[in-house]
Amino acid sequence: MKWIRQRLDKIKEPFSKGKKYEKFAPAINALDTFLFVPNHTTQKGAHVRDAVDLKRVMITVVIALIPALIFGIWNAGYQYLSQIQEQVGFWEAMGEGAIKVLPMVAVSYAVGLGIEFAFAVFRGHEVNEGYLVTGLLIPMVMPVDIPLWMVAVSVVFAVLIGKEAFGGTGMNILNPALTARAFAFFAYPTYMSGNGVWVSEASELDAVSGETILGKLAAGTDVPYNTMDMFSGLIPGSIAETSTICILAGALLLVLTKVGSWRIIVSGFLGAACMAFIFNLLGGSYPNNDLMNFPWYNHLVIGGLAFGVVFMATDPVSAAQTYKGKWIYGFLIGLFAVMIRIFNPAYPEGIMLAILLMNVFAPTIDHYVIQGNIKKRKKRVKAQVKTAV
Repeated sequence: MKWIRQRLDKIKEPFSKGKKYEKFAPAINALDTFLFVPNHTTQKGAHVRDAVDLKRVMITVVIALIPALIFGIWNAGYQYLSQIQEQVGFWEAMGEGAIKVLPMVAVSYAVGLGIEFAFAVFRGHEVNEGYLVTGLLIPMVMPVDIPLWMVAVSVVFAVLIGKEAFGGTGMNILNPALTARAFAFFAYPTYMSGNGVWVSEASELDAVSGETILGKLAAGTDVPYNTMDMFSGLIPGSIAETSTICILAGALLLVLTKVGSWRIIVSGFLGAACMAFIFNLLGGSYPNNDLMNFPWYNHLVIGGLAFGVVFMATDPVSAAQTYKGKWIYGFLIGLFAVMIRIFNPAYPEGIMLAILLMNVFAPTIDHYVIQGNIKKRKKRVKAQVKTAV
């Protein structure tokens, strides 16, 4: 490590203050702080002193995403190969999936970080760390066969319009990764929805079926998967959204490290369960609506609901900040996700729209929670004054 430190210091010399490449210092400093803890300390004022900086928080989220990513790579290969041959080896599926998924991750990081570095140099500030997570989330929520140039355009839109337009990391009102997915969904609908996009080459080969469970339910066809298949993730879907087991493993890490809010995660699943259970009770009146009669517990383990609640809804920038607000915010996300899923057969996956909607209303929720607390305190003060008199 000492050798790396010395080499890095030598590389940084032309970028130091007053030197030839001073303007590009933010770019080289980003590499420095990525590898080493920043070597500066606070000098005045009140600050929270902690060994964990923003980069380390983001790295924790990236680590939490790895189980879902690895499974998603394997499942992308397995879903395709299992339909064209009888036996599929583990490494064979991993290789097939890696060929499809890893280029998407590379494009996402290359384009996104390129824009982040350009804005850092132009504005004269350090590189924002938020894209460490966003750059991985964007390809993880995309269909496996989406063209790379569409991924690149979606990343550009998410970074420029969803984040930099508001001032960069910490200032955005919408989750950047979901902004990218929403852009791709409305700009390129034939590549983001339908029965031929969720399994590789399903749109080109008649022998390959790419329909998801939600798609089958919306179309009124039988679902050839049991609850364990859904929970484990052996189903078609977005690259890393299918395995609830892997998603919950990541959620455990986020909760134990206090990076993710357990209140939002728990309330999100509760909201979805309550809404799905209500529709199950009403399902007898609508026997032809398979989504309404689908068991409430299965609603929690299909589509992108679990992934969205754990990794998107808990975004500390765009989520509610107060404790009570987190409960309300998460509950409404789960509730609206299932409601959109059932009421809109043309778009049965509602978690994206639910989270983006609640991103907009998160400040309002916090406002009324705070105002409610203020009113309660005023009432207590008045009661104490009357008692004293």
